[in-house]
Amino acid sequence: MSDATQSQTNITVGLGLVERVMLTTLTTVPCCIFFFINVTMLFILRSKVVFRETSRYILLYNLLFADTVQMTLSQILYILSICRIMLTFPVCGVLIMIANLTNEISPLTLVVMSLERYVAVCYPLRHATIITIRNTGVAITMVWAFCSLNVLTRVLLLLNFPFQDLESLQMKNFCSTLVMFLVPISDHYDKAYTCFLFISAGVAVISSYIGVIVAARSASTDKASVRKARNTLLLHLVQLGLSLSSTIHNPLLIAISKTVTRIMLVRVQNIFYVFIIILPRCLSALIYGLRDQTIRPVIVYYLCCRLKLSVVPAKAENSS
Repeated sequence: MSDATQSQTNITVGLGLVERVMLTTLTTVPCCIFFFINVTMLFILRSKVVFRETSRYILLYNLLFADTVQMTLSQILYILSICRIMLTFPVCGVLIMIANLTNEISPLTLVVMSLERYVAVCYPLRHATIITIRNTGVAITMVWAFCSLNVLTRVLLLLNFPFQDLESLQMKNFCSTLVMFLVPISDHYDKAYTCFLFISAGVAVISSYIGVIVAARSASTDKASVRKARNTLLLHLVQLGLSLSSTIHNPLLIAISKTVTRIMLVRVQNIFYVFIIILPRCLSALIYGLRDQTIRPVIVYYLCCRLKLSVVPAKAENSS
Protein backbone atom coordinates (compact mmCIF):
# COMPACT_ATOMS: atom_id res chain seq x y z
CA MET A 1 0.00 0.00 0.00
CA SER A 2 2.91 2.31 0.48
CA ASP A 3 3.50 2.53 -3.27
CA ALA A 4 0.17 4.30 -3.77
CA THR A 5 1.93 7.47 -2.69
CA GLN A 6 5.12 6.71 -4.61
CA SER A 7 6.12 9.76 -6.65
CA GLN A 8 8.66 10.03 -9.41
CA THR A 9 12.15 9.38 -8.04
CA ASN A 10 15.64 10.33 -9.07
CA ILE A 11 15.20 8.96 -12.58
CA THR A 12 13.39 12.21 -13.51
CA VAL A 13 16.81 13.86 -13.57
CA GLY A 14 17.34 12.41 -17.04
CA LEU A 15 14.40 14.31 -18.50
CA GLY A 16 14.59 17.63 -20.28
CA LEU A 17 12.49 20.64 -19.33
CA VAL A 18 10.05 20.26 -22.26
CA GLU A 19 9.40 16.59 -21.58
CA ARG A 20 8.97 17.22 -17.87
CA VAL A 21 6.36 19.89 -18.64
CA MET A 22 4.58 17.52 -21.04
CA LEU A 23 4.55 14.70 -18.50
CA THR A 24 3.29 17.01 -15.78
CA THR A 25 0.50 18.21 -18.07
CA LEU A 26 -0.49 14.68 -19.15
CA THR A 27 -0.84 13.58 -15.53
CA THR A 28 -2.28 16.76 -14.06
CA VAL A 29 -5.10 17.15 -16.60
CA PRO A 30 -6.74 13.73 -15.91
CA CYS A 31 -6.13 14.27 -12.19
CA CYS A 32 -7.98 17.60 -12.33
CA ILE A 33 -10.85 15.98 -14.26
CA PHE A 34 -11.13 13.16 -11.75
CA PHE A 35 -10.84 15.65 -8.88
CA PHE A 36 -13.74 17.68 -10.31
CA ILE A 37 -15.91 14.57 -10.66
CA ASN A 38 -15.12 13.42 -7.12
CA VAL A 39 -15.76 16.86 -5.60
CA THR A 40 -19.06 17.07 -7.52
CA MET A 41 -20.08 13.70 -6.09
CA LEU A 42 -19.08 14.78 -2.58
CA PHE A 43 -21.19 17.91 -2.93
CA ILE A 44 -24.15 15.90 -4.23
CA LEU A 45 -23.95 13.43 -1.34
CA ARG A 46 -24.19 16.31 1.15
CA SER A 47 -26.78 18.37 -0.74
CA LYS A 48 -29.87 16.18 -0.29
CA VAL A 49 -31.45 14.64 2.80
CA VAL A 50 -31.93 11.24 1.13
CA PHE A 51 -28.15 10.95 0.71
CA ARG A 52 -27.29 12.24 4.18
CA GLU A 53 -29.69 9.81 5.89
CA THR A 54 -28.98 6.62 3.93
CA SER A 55 -26.20 4.36 5.18
CA ARG A 56 -24.79 3.28 1.83
CA TYR A 57 -24.49 6.89 0.66
CA ILE A 58 -22.79 7.86 3.91
CA LEU A 59 -20.28 5.05 3.34
CA LEU A 60 -19.85 6.17 -0.27
CA TYR A 61 -19.10 9.71 0.92
CA ASN A 62 -16.42 8.34 3.26
CA LEU A 63 -14.88 6.32 0.41
CA LEU A 64 -14.91 9.25 -2.01
CA PHE A 65 -13.47 11.63 0.56
CA ALA A 66 -10.52 9.31 1.30
CA ASP A 67 -9.91 8.68 -2.42
CA THR A 68 -10.00 12.40 -3.23
CA VAL A 69 -7.52 13.31 -0.49
CA GLN A 70 -5.25 10.44 -1.52
CA MET A 71 -5.37 11.43 -5.19
CA THR A 72 -4.63 15.08 -4.36
CA LEU A 73 -1.63 14.23 -2.17
CA SER A 74 -0.26 11.81 -4.76
CA GLN A 75 -0.42 14.51 -7.42
CA ILE A 76 1.22 17.06 -5.11
CA LEU A 77 4.11 14.68 -4.43
CA TYR A 78 4.35 13.93 -8.14
CA ILE A 79 4.58 17.61 -9.10
CA LEU A 80 7.13 18.30 -6.36
CA SER A 81 9.34 15.49 -7.63
CA ILE A 82 8.98 16.36 -11.31
CA CYS A 83 9.92 19.96 -10.43
CA ARG A 84 12.86 18.61 -8.37
CA ILE A 85 11.74 20.25 -5.14
CA MET A 86 13.20 18.71 -2.00
CA LEU A 87 11.26 18.84 1.27
CA THR A 88 12.36 18.54 4.87
CA PHE A 89 11.82 15.29 6.74
CA PRO A 90 9.03 16.68 9.00
CA VAL A 91 7.02 18.12 6.07
CA CYS A 92 7.45 14.99 3.97
CA GLY A 93 6.55 12.82 6.96
CA VAL A 94 3.27 14.67 7.53
CA LEU A 95 2.28 14.39 3.85
CA ILE A 96 3.17 10.69 3.70
CA MET A 97 1.31 9.84 6.91
CA ILE A 98 -1.87 11.58 5.71
CA ALA A 99 -1.54 9.84 2.34
CA ASN A 100 -1.08 6.46 4.02
CA LEU A 101 -4.06 7.09 6.29
CA THR A 102 -6.47 7.91 3.45
CA ASN A 103 -5.05 5.14 1.27
CA GLU A 104 -5.92 2.54 3.89
CA ILE A 105 -9.44 3.89 4.42
CA SER A 106 -10.59 2.73 0.97
CA PRO A 107 -10.31 -1.09 1.33
CA LEU A 108 -11.80 -1.06 4.84
CA THR A 109 -14.72 1.10 3.68
CA LEU A 110 -15.30 -1.33 0.80
CA VAL A 111 -15.54 -4.12 3.38
CA VAL A 112 -18.19 -2.23 5.36
CA MET A 113 -20.11 -1.46 2.15
CA SER A 114 -20.01 -5.14 1.17
CA LEU A 115 -21.33 -6.19 4.57
CA GLU A 116 -24.14 -3.64 4.23
CA ARG A 117 -25.20 -5.18 0.91
CA TYR A 118 -24.98 -8.66 2.43
CA VAL A 119 -27.33 -7.70 5.26
CA ALA A 120 -29.71 -5.99 2.82
CA VAL A 121 -30.10 -9.19 0.77
CA CYS A 122 -29.78 -11.96 3.36
CA TYR A 123 -31.60 -10.21 6.23
CA PRO A 124 -33.97 -7.77 4.53
CA LEU A 125 -36.39 -7.62 7.48
CA ARG A 126 -33.62 -6.75 9.92
CA HIS A 127 -31.70 -4.43 7.59
CA ALA A 128 -33.33 -1.25 8.90
CA THR A 129 -32.57 -2.32 12.47
CA ILE A 130 -28.94 -3.37 11.91
CA ILE A 131 -27.84 -0.79 9.33
CA THR A 132 -28.79 2.44 11.10
CA ILE A 133 -27.23 5.89 10.82
CA ARG A 134 -25.72 5.47 14.27
CA ASN A 135 -24.21 2.06 13.50
CA THR A 136 -22.86 3.38 10.20
CA GLY A 137 -21.19 6.26 12.05
CA VAL A 138 -19.69 3.81 14.55
CA ALA A 139 -18.33 1.65 11.69
CA ILE A 140 -16.75 4.66 9.96
CA THR A 141 -15.23 5.83 13.25
CA MET A 142 -13.74 2.37 13.83
CA VAL A 143 -12.26 2.36 10.30
CA TRP A 144 -10.58 5.73 10.84
CA ALA A 145 -9.41 4.75 14.33
CA PHE A 146 -7.86 1.50 13.08
CA CYS A 147 -6.05 3.26 10.23
CA SER A 148 -4.93 6.07 12.56
CA LEU A 149 -3.47 3.46 14.92
CA ASN A 150 -1.49 2.03 12.03
CA VAL A 151 -0.15 5.49 11.13
CA LEU A 152 0.79 6.07 14.78
CA THR A 153 2.69 2.78 14.75
CA ARG A 154 4.64 3.93 11.69
CA VAL A 155 5.52 7.18 13.44
CA LEU A 156 6.77 5.30 16.51
CA LEU A 157 8.95 3.12 14.28
CA LEU A 158 10.49 6.22 12.72
CA LEU A 159 11.55 7.44 16.16
CA ASN A 160 14.20 4.69 16.14
CA PHE A 161 16.07 6.61 13.43
CA PRO A 162 18.90 8.83 14.77
CA PHE A 163 17.71 12.17 13.37
CA GLN A 164 20.09 14.00 15.71
CA ASP A 165 23.03 12.62 13.74
CA LEU A 166 21.89 14.31 10.52
CA GLU A 167 23.60 17.52 9.47
CA SER A 168 20.27 18.91 8.31
CA LEU A 169 16.61 17.87 8.17
CA GLN A 170 16.60 18.79 4.48
CA MET A 171 15.99 15.67 2.39
CA LYS A 172 18.44 14.67 -0.35
CA ASN A 173 15.82 12.65 -2.24
CA PHE A 174 12.32 13.41 -3.45
CA CYS A 175 9.55 12.87 -0.92
CA SER A 176 7.94 9.43 -1.16
CA THR A 177 6.86 6.63 1.11
CA LEU A 178 9.89 4.51 0.34
CA VAL A 179 12.24 7.33 1.30
CA MET A 180 10.52 7.51 4.70
CA PHE A 181 11.41 3.87 5.41
CA LEU A 182 14.41 5.08 7.38
CA VAL A 183 14.73 1.87 9.39
CA PRO A 184 14.41 -1.71 8.02
CA ILE A 185 11.63 -2.59 10.46
CA SER A 186 9.40 0.07 8.85
CA ASP A 187 9.59 -1.72 5.51
CA HIS A 188 8.90 -5.10 7.10
CA TYR A 189 5.95 -3.71 9.04
CA ASP A 190 4.48 -2.08 5.92
CA LYS A 191 4.63 -5.32 3.93
CA ALA A 192 3.12 -7.37 6.76
CA TYR A 193 0.32 -4.86 7.35
CA THR A 194 -0.47 -4.62 3.64
CA CYS A 195 -0.75 -8.40 3.29
CA PHE A 196 -2.92 -8.66 6.39
CA LEU A 197 -5.21 -5.83 5.30
CA PHE A 198 -5.87 -7.04 1.78
CA ILE A 199 -6.23 -10.69 2.68
CA SER A 200 -8.75 -9.77 5.39
CA ALA A 201 -10.61 -7.36 3.10
CA GLY A 202 -10.63 -9.88 0.24
CA VAL A 203 -11.99 -12.65 2.47
CA ALA A 204 -14.74 -10.35 3.79
CA VAL A 205 -15.88 -9.19 0.34
CA ILE A 206 -15.74 -12.70 -1.16
CA SER A 207 -17.66 -14.12 1.81
CA SER A 208 -20.34 -11.47 1.34
CA TYR A 209 -20.55 -12.37 -2.35
CA ILE A 210 -20.91 -16.08 -1.57
CA GLY A 211 -23.61 -15.28 0.98
CA VAL A 212 -25.56 -13.32 -1.63
CA ILE A 213 -25.21 -16.18 -4.14
CA VAL A 214 -26.57 -18.62 -1.57
CA ALA A 215 -29.45 -16.27 -0.80
CA ALA A 216 -30.26 -16.10 -4.51
CA ARG A 217 -31.34 -19.75 -4.41
CA SER A 218 -34.06 -18.99 -1.90
CA ALA A 219 -37.49 -18.66 -3.47
CA SER A 220 -38.47 -15.93 -1.00
CA THR A 221 -35.60 -13.64 -1.99
CA ASP A 222 -36.13 -10.72 -4.34
CA LYS A 223 -34.24 -11.80 -7.46
CA ALA A 224 -33.76 -8.26 -8.76
CA SER A 225 -32.31 -7.14 -5.44
CA VAL A 226 -29.98 -10.13 -5.34
CA ARG A 227 -28.76 -9.46 -8.87
CA LYS A 228 -28.00 -5.81 -8.09
CA ALA A 229 -26.24 -6.72 -4.84
CA ARG A 230 -24.19 -9.40 -6.61
CA ASN A 231 -23.07 -6.94 -9.29
CA THR A 232 -22.22 -4.35 -6.63
CA LEU A 233 -20.08 -6.84 -4.71
CA LEU A 234 -18.27 -7.80 -7.90
CA LEU A 235 -17.48 -4.13 -8.44
CA HIS A 236 -16.21 -3.95 -4.85
CA LEU A 237 -13.86 -6.83 -5.67
CA VAL A 238 -12.63 -4.97 -8.75
CA GLN A 239 -12.06 -1.82 -6.68
CA LEU A 240 -10.21 -3.84 -4.05
CA GLY A 241 -8.07 -5.42 -6.76
CA LEU A 242 -7.21 -2.00 -8.18
CA SER A 243 -6.25 -0.78 -4.72
CA LEU A 244 -4.04 -3.85 -4.38
CA SER A 245 -2.46 -3.16 -7.78
CA SER A 246 -0.95 0.04 -6.39
CA THR A 247 1.17 -2.06 -4.03
CA ILE A 248 2.99 -3.70 -6.97
CA HIS A 249 3.71 -0.31 -8.56
CA ASN A 250 7.30 -0.06 -7.34
CA PRO A 251 8.32 -3.76 -7.63
CA LEU A 252 6.97 -3.81 -11.19
CA LEU A 253 9.00 -0.73 -12.10
CA ILE A 254 12.13 -2.30 -10.62
CA ALA A 255 11.62 -5.37 -12.82
CA ILE A 256 11.01 -3.25 -15.93
CA SER A 257 14.06 -1.07 -15.21
CA LYS A 258 16.30 -4.08 -15.88
CA THR A 259 15.14 -4.36 -19.49
CA VAL A 260 14.48 -0.78 -20.71
CA THR A 261 16.43 2.46 -20.93
CA ARG A 262 16.26 5.15 -18.26
CA ILE A 263 14.11 7.55 -20.32
CA MET A 264 11.72 4.77 -21.36
CA LEU A 265 11.37 3.79 -17.71
CA VAL A 266 10.26 7.32 -16.84
CA ARG A 267 7.58 7.20 -19.55
CA VAL A 268 6.37 3.79 -18.39
CA GLN A 269 6.34 5.09 -14.81
CA ASN A 270 4.07 7.96 -15.79
CA ILE A 271 1.65 5.59 -17.53
CA PHE A 272 1.54 3.38 -14.44
CA TYR A 273 1.02 6.43 -12.25
CA VAL A 274 -2.13 7.46 -14.16
CA PHE A 275 -3.67 4.00 -14.56
CA ILE A 276 -2.60 2.32 -11.31
CA ILE A 277 -2.66 5.19 -8.82
CA ILE A 278 -4.85 8.02 -10.17
CA LEU A 279 -7.56 6.17 -12.14
CA PRO A 280 -8.70 3.84 -9.30
CA ARG A 281 -9.34 6.93 -7.14
CA CYS A 282 -12.06 8.06 -9.52
CA LEU A 283 -13.73 4.71 -10.19
CA SER A 284 -16.00 4.94 -7.15
CA ALA A 285 -17.57 8.15 -8.43
CA LEU A 286 -18.00 6.75 -11.93
CA ILE A 287 -19.36 3.39 -10.77
CA TYR A 288 -21.94 4.76 -8.36
CA GLY A 289 -22.66 7.89 -10.38
CA LEU A 290 -23.66 5.86 -13.44
CA ARG A 291 -25.22 2.79 -11.79
CA ASP A 292 -27.24 4.33 -8.97
CA GLN A 293 -30.67 5.42 -10.18
CA THR A 294 -30.93 8.05 -7.43
CA ILE A 295 -27.51 9.64 -7.97
CA ARG A 296 -27.39 9.44 -11.79
CA PRO A 297 -29.86 12.22 -12.67
CA VAL A 298 -28.39 14.52 -10.02
CA ILE A 299 -24.78 14.09 -11.14
CA VAL A 300 -25.76 14.46 -14.79
CA TYR A 301 -27.55 17.68 -13.90
CA TYR A 302 -24.52 19.15 -12.12
CA LEU A 303 -21.98 17.99 -14.70
CA CYS A 304 -24.09 19.31 -17.58
CA CYS A 305 -25.57 22.38 -15.89
CA ARG A 306 -23.87 24.84 -18.22
CA LEU A 307 -25.31 23.09 -21.25
CA LYS A 308 -28.78 23.18 -19.73
CA LEU A 309 -28.45 26.82 -18.78
CA SER A 310 -27.48 27.66 -22.33
CA VAL A 311 -30.45 25.80 -23.73
CA VAL A 312 -33.05 27.47 -21.52
CA PRO A 313 -32.58 30.99 -22.93
CA ALA A 314 -32.75 29.61 -26.44
CA LYS A 315 -36.13 28.06 -25.72
CA ALA A 316 -37.33 31.27 -24.15
CA GLU A 317 -36.38 33.26 -27.23
CA ASN A 318 -38.18 30.81 -29.52
CA SER A 319 -41.33 30.94 -27.41
CA SER A 320 -41.36 34.72 -27.46
